[in-house]
Amino acid sequence: MSADKPNIVVLISGSGTNLQAIIDYVANGAIPANIAAVISNIPNVKGLERAQKAGITTSVISHKEFASRDQFDAELTLKIDSFNPDLVILAGFMRILGDDFVNHYQGKMLNIHPSLLPKFTGLHTHKRALEAGETNHGTSVHFVTSELDGGPVIIQATVTVLPDDSEESLAQRVLVQEHRIYPLVTKWFIEGRLKFDIAGNQITYDGSKLESIIKIDADTPVGKMLDWLPKLKT
Repeated sequence: MSADKPNIVVLISGSGTNLQAIIDYVANGAIPANIAAVISNIPNVKGLERAQKAGITTSVISHKEFASRDQFDAELTLKIDSFNPDLVILAGFMRILGDDFVNHYQGKMLNIHPSLLPKFTGLHTHKRALEAGETNHGTSVHFVTSELDGGPVIIQATVTVLPDDSEESLAQRVLVQEHRIYPLVTKWFIEGRLKFDIAGNQITYDGSKLESIIKIDADTPVGKMLDWLPKLKT
């Protein structure tokens, strides 16, 4: 671990495929940061194994061991802060976090959600998209605020809903796009280019206001994605 690089702490609850995508970006130097720790609220999940294989410090703080959400949040805050994070990433972390926790990390906490927000906040997004007859579905990366899945969205990746899609097949294609855009946004943040102006509830890139959500689809090349934000500045 290099002391001169920013620290990332990742929170997980499951298999950690988005965590793995970020681990890979860090390992190849595309994200100039340390993943200081991976913390799960559920023991023995695959994501912890992924982190340990990469030599990353892991910790389990089970929400079941606390009488209230506030007590869990307080313990989680203490653990996260012990790693001096510059960025906190929610990567399939399946706990609703209280206002005090969110406010403590506001402006430096990201989440990825498997829908084209503001559609389908909460759980079972792929099932709900199919039941609603959506022709397009996808995933969104956003800054975290106290509103559930309601923070300002940075980027969305869209997939076409196919006539024979099941919940599982749709989820898998969306997951491919999650693995593309989450490391990319992490890179932008770590490089200091992407920021959240809390007072103005506004995202900026290189100091300029981001006027609209960045929208890509499954065919957008990664190289084009890397150049996308400067082209949107006004």
